[in-house]
Amino acid sequence: MTERQEWDVFMLLCDYAEEMNGKLYIMGGGWSRAMISSEAPLNMALAIKLSVPWNESNRRHAVTVRLLQENFEPATFGENGEEIRLSYNVEVGRPPGIRPGSYLDAPLAARFQGLALPAGIYLWEFAINGRMLKRVPFEVMAPQQ
Repeated sequence: MTERQEWDVFMLLCDYAEEMNGKLYIMGGGWSRAMISSEAPLNMALAIKLSVPWNESNRRHAVTVRLLQENFEPATFGENGEEIRLSYNVEVGRPPGIRPGSYLDAPLAARFQGLALPAGIYLWEFAINGRMLKRVPFEVMAPQQ
């Protein structure tokens, strides 16, 4: 393949996601609005399918998933105002016999528990090696009185 390959990512907001044996297992997936409750903070997950270009395989890459407010400022928690984020490394190897130039799958699950978010619009942002690839918006709604 002579074309330059680009990274691609698909993210699905869900109640729970888990990666096992190269597959994503998803429960309650595909929502974009959640009701808040003072008694029960939000638990949510992101099911992520990263398509790794051939020329980026067999190398370690820095992945960051972080929560942003509607104004693109980081969403924070706690008294210290820490960002809501996950950072880790991903390395995808080439399986034997795969055709040169093929994209390689990297399924990832990011779980977040106990998010006490005020009503508003938020975005989950996915970046690889410091380059933002995708933002997925969702809304937290206050219950109607």
